Order: sequence, then structure tokens, then C-alpha cells
Amino acid sequence: MKKQQRKIKKVIIAGGGTAGWMAAAALSKLIGNNLDVSLIESDEIPTVGVGEATIPTLHVFHQLLGISEQEFMAATNATFKLGISFENWRDVSKDYIHSFGFLGQGCWAAGFQHFWLKGRERGIASQLGDYVPEHLGAREGKFAVLAGQELNHAYHLDAGLYAKFLRKIAEKYRTKRIEGKIAKVTLDEESGYIDSLTLASGQVVEGDLFIDCTGFKGLLIEEALHTGYDDWSHVLPCDSAIAVQTKTVGKPVPYTRAIARDAGWQWRIPLQNRTGNGFVFCSKYMSDEEATKTLLDNIEGERLNEPRVIKFKTGQRRKHWNKNCIAMGLSSGFIEPLESTGIHLFQRAIVRLLLMFPSQGIKQSDIEEYNVQTKEEAENIRDFIILHYHLTERKDTAFWRYCSSMDVPNSLKHRMSLFRESGQVFKKADELFGETSWIQVMMGQGLMPEQYHPIVDMMSDNELRDFLNNIKSRVKRQVENWPDSNDFIKHYCPSSVNT
Repeated sequence: MKKQQRKIKKVIIAGGGTAGWMAAAALSKLIGNNLDVSLIESDEIPTVGVGEATIPTLHVFHQLLGISEQEFMAATNATFKLGISFENWRDVSKDYIHSFGFLGQGCWAAGFQHFWLKGRERGIASQLGDYVPEHLGAREGKFAVLAGQELNHAYHLDAGLYAKFLRKIAEKYRTKRIEGKIAKVTLDEESGYIDSLTLASGQVVEGDLFIDCTGFKGLLIEEALHTGYDDWSHVLPCDSAIAVQTKTVGKPVPYTRAIARDAGWQWRIPLQNRTGNGFVFCSKYMSDEEATKTLLDNIEGERLNEPRVIKFKTGQRRKHWNKNCIAMGLSSGFIEPLESTGIHLFQRAIVRLLLMFPSQGIKQSDIEEYNVQTKEEAENIRDFIILHYHLTERKDTAFWRYCSSMDVPNSLKHRMSLFRESGQVFKKADELFGETSWIQVMMGQGLMPEQYHPIVDMMSDNELRDFLNNIKSRVKRQVENWPDSNDFIKHYCPSSVNT
């Protein structure tokens, strides 16, 4: 029987880390009765493991796996995240917050932004974030998980501990971990499919379906199958990151800080027991030494480890699924961590595979559909990330001058023009970032619509004032019922490590 016609009985995951153990946990628990799942990883190979911020879609993955939020948060030293504070992005000393949740209340013809725009023009609207509970909660440092409340929060977590947490689930459902380094990938001569992986020890591991979680190297998808890579460096020019951990100073805030610097941006992510810090930068405009100094000059608290530099190339594989190999995690591509989409994309790849799982044999139609969906999702996220860099008033350094003048995809040009000219934002089917996200970032970066929808003029100024005030009051009452987010964490899910 030809390799591609075989029923899928044995799945081999090459590489551990967050992506590998997410895949192992999901496959083994959700469809593992009919599968033999093995994961190969080496204790000698460090994972990148700097992605410590998530977005609310992680709830979907945790619900599928029946993961308790309290157990997960305690095991990973997690804190709540209600959004991201963008500092110095529009211009130096001009800041805004992109929060989770939904903006105000619109009508059938016009989103809330149109009512707010007229209110702003009339002097009866306050800042946009006053109409989003998560935005106000982030600013006031308040949050709680309450019964019946929408799950519009995410987490700051320890990625290494998260992988260990998922490993326990995977091994409980019979995933077999194989220790070792992959030394050779053997292909079937007739089909070009992967037959087996040979470890440095000489052990040969055969499989029917291979999941490549080997990081940027792409040991299976690229080095063995030569899939190719679409390079996005011309529109996402940052190609390096430095990460370092520090002791916590002060009270952790319930949002990620993204602080723009001369040739990139710095992150600050508070966990229960420490703070994650990093600097994403473009090596064309700043050396590793300069970047390290920039980061270390702008951290708070005692350093817990030595900074390390990570190199990457933004873009994605030309095929995420090629023959009997599916790339997940960093081996499938990398957009960059600005909006914390890394773990989301791991999760989406896993769920997409579960939906299309080729139990009766690999079909080209499944491969093509998987690749189309994955490519479109990544490109929509790419455009949203580019928006932050391109839509800026900063001209103070060569890096920001390049970003503001670079030629961006037509899909992004259209969104910006549409919003500028009409105030309209339309979410595409299955797109990650919705209208509220696009509106907050476009307005935060300085793009204000030239007009609002005429249906708003059906309201008198007094009616509009009452409409806006009612939403604002409702948001304020909701947030007033939330305790201090850190006090809530101490009772809800205290860290197992309080150092």
C-alpha cells in the first residue's frame, strides 16, 4: 500500500516546548483512543519559551481539554491580562491601550464608533476606553472571574511551566515521550513522504503522520521536505529578540506593556513570581550589543538570568502541511510577538488538524484546505501587526522612518482607507481580530475617520448624550464590582512558586 493511502495510526511529534505539548495533549486526549502518539524531544535542546502573553482564544483550547483555570494559573504562575498598553507607538510620549472585550453598543447600520465620533465632535463623549469594561479594568488594576461573565480575559504565564503542565495531561492520555536528538529524516523513495526519524542514539522512530515542532529550524518541513518560506521582512523588519527575567517590583498590572524604542519595542510581562522582559528589534538599525544595553537600561528589579539573543525571520512556510508532515509552532512561521498571537496560532493549527484529521489516509483536498485556511489566518494577523508599525507619526529614527514609509499589503491599505474615509470596519470570516481591536489600534495610532454614519443623526444631542452616558455608567458599575486583580489572584489561584 502506498504511504499516503495508509490509515493514520501512529503520530510522531518532533520537538516539545509549548507547541509540541499542546499538540500531544490535544491529540491524545481528544482522539487518542485510535492513535499511538509519541513526542521526541531532547533535554539538551532549549526551547525558545519567551512567549509569556496570550489572548482570550486560549479559553477555547482549555475548554476542549477540560482544563481548570485555577489549576492552570497556579501551575504556570499566571496573572490576568486585559489588553496591551502601547507606549510611544503613535509618537514619543503618546500612549494608548488595546483592550480585550467589545466596544460600547452599535445598531444594525453602524458600529459604536460612529456614535462616539459624533459625541466627540459635540464634546459629550469621553475617551474611547471608558466604554469597554476590560479597558477600564486594565487602567484601574481591577479584575475578577465572575459567574456569567464573558471570557474576555487572557493570561501572562510561564511558557516553560505551561509545557510541563500540558505534558502531564498528554502522558496521562498515553502520549509516549522519547528522549533524544533527531539526527536523520528518512523519506520514502516513491512518495517523498517521511518514513522515519533516526535519533543520535541510533533509535529509529517510524510514523504515519509527523508534526514538526522543531522551532525556527524546521527540521522536517524545511530541511527534509524543502517546503519554502514566504519572507515578510520587508513589512515586518524586526528580526531579533532579547529576553531576560527580573524580580517583581511593585504591583503587577493586568496588561502587557509594549514600549516602543528607537529600533523596535520592549515588552514587560508580570507573572505572579517574576517579570518577563524582552526587546524585539531590527538588526539593520541596532546591534545586538546596543539592543542588550537598551533593554538592561530599561528594566526594573534584580536580574534572575542572563539575557539571550534570539534570531528570527518573519514570514510563513509556503505549505504548512506538506505530504505527511504538518508544521506547528515556530517551524510553521513567525509573525512576531507584538499582539501575543503565537500560542493562538499553535492552538488554531491543532484544532484545524483535529477537524480535518486524516484517519483513513492523507487526501490532497485536506492538505489544500488546511493550507488555505492557515495562510489566510496568518496574513490577516500579519496585516494587523504591520498596522502598528506603519501607522505612526514617529520620524525620529531611521527605523521608524522606514516603517512609516514602507509599502504595505493592499489588504491593509484598503482597511485603513475605508476607516479613514467612512469610519467603517468589517471583520472577515474566521478572522482573529475583530472590529473593536482594529478601531482601538487605528485610533490609538492617530487615524481618525473623516465622517460618521448618517444614521447617528437620527438621535438628538440629548439622546446621544444619554446613550453614551448609559453605556459609560454600565461599564463603570461593572468594573466597580471587580476587586484588585492581584488580590483576586491570591485567593483564586495562588502561585505554587512565590519567589
